Amino acid sequence: MQARQLEVFCMLMRCGTVTGAAAMLNISQPALSQILLHAEDQLGFKLFDRVRGRLVPTQEASELYPEAERIFSELGALRRRTVDMRHGRTGLVRLAASAPPSMSIVPKALTAFRQAHPDIIVRSLVAPIANILDMLRSGDVLLGVAMNDMPRHDLDVETVGHAGLVCLLPEGHRLADHAEVGFAELAEETLISYRVDTLPGRLLAGAVEAEGGVYAPAVEIDLSITALPFVREGIGVAVVDGLLPWSQFSGIVQRPFRPEIRVPIAILTSKERPLSGSHALMRDCLRRAAHALEPSGF
Repeated sequence: MQARQLEVFCMLMRCGTVTGAAAMLNISQPALSQILLHAEDQLGFKLFDRVRGRLVPTQEASELYPEAERIFSELGALRRRTVDMRHGRTGLVRLAASAPPSMSIVPKALTAFRQAHPDIIVRSLVAPIANILDMLRSGDVLLGVAMNDMPRHDLDVETVGHAGLVCLLPEGHRLADHAEVGFAELAEETLISYRVDTLPGRLLAGAVEAEGGVYAPAVEIDLSITALPFVREGIGVAVVDGLLPWSQFSGIVQRPFRPEIRVPIAILTSKERPLSGSHALMRDCLRRAAHALEPSGF
C-alpha cells in the first residue's frame, strides 16, 4: 500500500464516508474513490462495503487499521519534521504536557531554557495523557510531562515531583473559613472531582474507603481546570490537584485537602528515540522546575 493509499484508507476509517474523508484530505470525491479502487486492486481484496450510503469496513480492513493508523501517524510526524528542517528549525524542542504541568512546571522550565538557549525554538503542546503517549510513540514529541507515573513498556518514566490535592470552594462558601477540608466536611456537599478510573480518582477512592465512605463525585472530570467554572457557578466544591495556580483565578477559594494525597509528576520519553542535546537540556530544566515545587507542599 502506497503512502497516499494509506492516507485515504485511514481517513475513510476515521470518517466513515467518502464525502468526509475527501474534505479532510482536500481532494475530490472521485479522486479519493479512484485511489481506494487502486489500493483494493493491488491488495487483492476489498477494504469497504457500501451499506445504505456508508462505507462499512470489511474484516480485512478492521484487522489492517491499527497498524495502518500507527504508520499514518509516523508519516505525519515525518512530514512535520521535514517542514521544520526546510524552514531551518532543526534546533527544535517538541514537548507535550497535561494542563496542570503546562500552567506551572513548563513555564518555569521554559523561562530557564530560553535564558540559556534563546535561539532554540520550543513547540509546547497541551494534551491529555492518552494523546501525550500517542505523540511520544509516533515521534511527534520527544518529551512528555504528565501527572501519572505508571510504567509503560516502551517509555522511560521518571518521577520528578508530586502535587498535593486541594479543595476549591466558591467565594463566601461556609467552608472557606476552615484552615483545611476533609471528606467529613464534604459529606453534604456536591462533589466535583476525578473519574475513579483516573490515577487521582483511584487515590481518592482508596482514601475515602479507608475512612469507611464511598467515593462518588456528582460531577466527574478528567482535567482539574474543567472544575473551575463549575465551582465559580456554585454547582459544588472540587477536590483537584494543587499544581495549577488556583490563586490567580477569581471567584474561588483554595484550601488544603486532608488526608494528604499526592499525585506524581513524571517526565516521559521514548525508549526507541534518544533525546537530542536540546531535548536533554529541556528535560533538565523540567526536572529543576518540578523539584522547586516540592517545598511549597506540592
